[in-house]
Amino acid sequence: MSATDQQAELDWRDGGIPVSTRFDDPYFSIADGLAETRHVFLTGNGLPERFAPGFHIAELGFGTGLNMLATLIAWQHSGGVAPLRYTSFEAFPMAATDIARALAAFPEAEAVAAPFLAAWSAGKRQFDLSGMVVEVVIGDARQMVPRWQGRADAWFLDGFSPAKNPELWSEALIAEVAAHTAPGGTFATYTAAGFVRRGLQAAGFQVERRQGHGHKRHMTAGWLDIR
Repeated sequence: MSATDQQAELDWRDGGIPVSTRFDDPYFSIADGLAETRHVFLTGNGLPERFAPGFHIAELGFGTGLNMLATLIAWQHSGGVAPLRYTSFEAFPMAATDIARALAAFPEAEAVAAPFLAAWSAGKRQFDLSGMVVEVVIGDARQMVPRWQGRADAWFLDGFSPAKNPELWSEALIAEVAAHTAPGGTFATYTAAGFVRRGLQAAGFQVERRQGHGHKRHMTAGWLDIR
């Protein structure tokens, strides 16, 4: 953990689910966080079918790194044609020991996590996972996304609940997400909150409400309208 990182503050519930005490929200689904990641963020963005050399994923909310590891597994199973780029924005990074504890709930993700955990515990926020090039940008996304020089082919919008972390779902930030999306790029998020969908539409995305995962009735996904 570098001196500039503001570490996540956690409570542990139900035998191993990390909950942010700052936002009073769990980091992943109590039912099955890995399955939810695959349903919402991978399938929601048409992955792994869209993977191609140089494909770039961006994410709001790195958390435990579970979305990244699910992406790594899917990319490897699809053939792992490098490079795949993964950029995540995180204001309050978790300690490596806490990440390792959280990932113990998901043996499939834990099985590929060692290189990531080694890099993270060494304080690295940029690392290469056998051709999947990862950068975790530490800081408030409202300041960091506008400064970012990249453009994503797919966005994982995975902040804490909009009711508890509305700053990460503001129209201004969503507009920056759109400005940093490649033509025809996509997004997916677990939330179906009306103000989030309206913000995405205002930013130029075509927005669809889709079947959610588990007990969640709906999620949201779509693509940048470049007409």
